[in-house]
Amino acid sequence: MEYKIAVIPGDGIGVEVINEGVKLLKLISKLYEDIDFRFDFFDYGCDYYLKYKRMMEEDGLEKLSKSDAIYLGAVGNNTVSDDISLRGLLLKIRQEFDQYVNLRPIKLLKGAETIIKGKSKDDIDMIFIRENSEGEYIGTGSHMFKNSPRELVIQDNVFTRYGCERIIRYAFEVAKQNKKSLTSISKANALNYSMVFWDSIFNEIKAEYPEVETHSLLVDAATMVMVNEPEKLEVVVSSNLFGDILTDLGAAIAGGIGLAAGANINPEKRYPSMFEPIHGSAPNIAGKGIANPVAAIWSVSQMMDFFGREDIGLDILNAIEKLLVEKKCLPTDLGGSKSTTAVGDEICRNLTEIVENKIK
Repeated sequence: MEYKIAVIPGDGIGVEVINEGVKLLKLISKLYEDIDFRFDFFDYGCDYYLKYKRMMEEDGLEKLSKSDAIYLGAVGNNTVSDDISLRGLLLKIRQEFDQYVNLRPIKLLKGAETIIKGKSKDDIDMIFIRENSEGEYIGTGSHMFKNSPRELVIQDNVFTRYGCERIIRYAFEVAKQNKKSLTSISKANALNYSMVFWDSIFNEIKAEYPEVETHSLLVDAATMVMVNEPEKLEVVVSSNLFGDILTDLGAAIAGGIGLAAGANINPEKRYPSMFEPIHGSAPNIAGKGIANPVAAIWSVSQMMDFFGREDIGLDILNAIEKLLVEKKCLPTDLGGSKSTTAVGDEICRNLTEIVENKIK
């Protein structure tokens, strides 16, 4: 099976880490039967904006729609404001391609270190399912009477029954399939419309899944549970904003942002899904060859899962864990001194060894 991958390296270290992911994808096509990849590269990002005053081509979405998956590096630099760069590329793709599921594993890999004392990989193993297409990031509102004493800003949050039902039901299905509990994140005590609405839909749908153990946490309480008792969280479902914040906290407790991957999924496959490391473009270290490529490579594992090749996805995670356990080829942010390319090469060697051992 050949898959067409649209590659958007983006900005800063995105270019460096995506190179390692593409290298791994090319290796996968050699190591495994019945899977191959064709790549289309797009130079969308902040440099593109500085030239053309837009983050992508006018028909960029149409071109990207012809792919089976999008592989994104990072978005942002110091010269283009974040609201332009994110809304012009990352959020535009997520919303226009109805990638309403943001899937982020908060999993302490073997060999990684957590900042939480007394907790092990058995304690930190969560799947965060974040609503990715509406909620707090819908991008509507108004700014009136600018630069006057009457200046007024209104930021809308948009929660639809359709959007809430489908993300919550998706989370229940994941919990059911994995025989895990499901925790909903809310703030209904303060957000008396949106989060009361969210909670009511969660309670409606949980009646359809009596076999799934459920919990509901206020978002501020959830931060304490993640740090003090992470083992209590297995599958978590949240709105766009809360999921964004909590998964960054999750990255911190699961070894750091350099190990954090994310998938933006359109489950019905009407549009391509997008896979990315969740770190930023890190312009302060861009071009130095020291960026950690592990998150970008983990997102390749998520891509393989999405293509129905969970066997390859697991092999990639095992190759990453071998790197972390042996500690002979770690990037600088994990206490090592190896370059981005060296770390990528080592993971490729590990994956080759894993596949060859299977054959034996």
